[in-house]
Amino acid sequence: MIELNLVGVRVELPTNQPIVLLKEREGERYLPIWIGAMEATAIAFALQGIVTARPMTHDLMKNILEEVGVHVERIVITELKEGTFYATIQVAQNGSRFEVSSRPSDAIALAVRVNVPIFAQEEVLTEASIVIRDDEEQEVEKFREFLDQVTPEDFE
Repeated sequence: MIELNLVGVRVELPTNQPIVLLKEREGERYLPIWIGAMEATAIAFALQGIVTARPMTHDLMKNILEEVGVHVERIVITELKEGTFYATIQVAQNGSRFEVSSRPSDAIALAVRVNVPIFAQEEVLTEASIVIRDDEEQEVEKFREFLDQVTPEDFE
């Protein structure tokens, strides 16, 4: 398994399709995953520290897990089948460990809220990652600037 850092979320133009962008912690590969608008909003809210008056779904999930004593250890993007990514949320409770199947976007939205690492299987990175050359690094920097200015309402 390879640990990833969450670069952020953005809207891909011209399709207006949200994506989440992950990068190898100790490497050069990036993993873009196309996600839904609601999940993009949930991730963006968490990244920006926005607290809503009532818990959003991923906040509710976090609250329930904490209340019943379940500790989220990590999330893992496990495979890519026919263009669809799959993930698991690895949790522990009272010395027992469990894996729960999840969409990567939901797992990432939870990971941001509970501050746990994100991993991907090597096979997923081999199949779906991209390498951004030095001259393309400016585009990544623009992406980071975009993330600093984007608001959750941009995903509606």
